[in-house]
Amino acid sequence: MTHPTHLAVLDDEVDITRLLGHYLTSQGFRVTELHSGPALMDLMGRDAPALVLLDLGLPGEDGFAIARQLREHWHCGLVIVTGRGDAIDKVVGLEVGADDYITKPFDLRELVARIKAVLRRIEPAQLRPAAPAAAPPAAPAEKTRLRFAQWLLDTAARRLSDEQGRDMPLTSGEFDLLSVFARAPGRVLSRDYLLEQTRGRSAGPFDRTIDVQVGRLRRKLEVDPEDPQIIKSVRGAGYILVPQVLAE
Repeated sequence: MTHPTHLAVLDDEVDITRLLGHYLTSQGFRVTELHSGPALMDLMGRDAPALVLLDLGLPGEDGFAIARQLREHWHCGLVIVTGRGDAIDKVVGLEVGADDYITKPFDLRELVARIKAVLRRIEPAQLRPAAPAAAPPAAPAEKTRLRFAQWLLDTAARRLSDEQGRDMPLTSGEFDLLSVFARAPGRVLSRDYLLEQTRGRSAGPFDRTIDVQVGRLRRKLEVDPEDPQIIKSVRGAGYILVPQVLAE
C-alpha cells in the first residue's frame, strides 16, 4: 500500500493553513499544519515531510532564515508561498534554496501542479518507475555518472562529488539544472530552455530564476566564480557548459 506524501504547511494565519490542509488532503496528500518556525523544526526532527510550503511573513520570525535552516539540515522540497511579490524577495528566496516561489493570491490547482513538479524532481531515483523492458539501450549520454572538470555528477544517486570523493551539497533545483548542462556540454542553452527543462514552464520577461541558480552553481563549482570556466555566459543567448563531459 502506498502511503500518502507528507507535506508541511507553515503560515501564521490559521485560516490559510486550514484551507490548504483541507484542499491538499483532498488531493491525496498527508498534511501537517504549522504556525511557527520552532514547530516546523520539531516536526522535521520526528516526522520530516517530503515538502514544506513556507510563508515568509511570520510575525517575529525570519522566513528566509527558516528556509536556510531547512536547506542546511534536510533534503526536502521547499516552496515559498507568500504575499511578498517583490522581485528582490523572489531572488533572495531562490538564493537560499527554494525550489519554487508562489505569490498570494494563487490558484489551488496551480499550487498542486507546482508541488507535484517539485516532488518529481526530488523523488529518489530508486522510487521512480523502471523503464519498459522493450526500451532500447540507453545512449552514452544517458549513463548516470557524468565526469567533467574536477567533478563527478551521479544522476542516479543525485550526488555531486569532487576528485577526492567529497560531496558538494546541491539543492534539488541546482542539481536538476546542472544535470541539464551535463547532458548537453558545448551547447548554448537559452534561459527559456533551461527553465522548461527544470521547472516545466517558460520564463517571463523579468524571470531571473535561471540566472540566480547559475550564480549559486558557480559559487560551488568554480575556482573563481567571478571568472567562470565551467558554466560560461553567452551574451544574449544563455549559458554553456564548457568542459568535456565523460559518461561512465
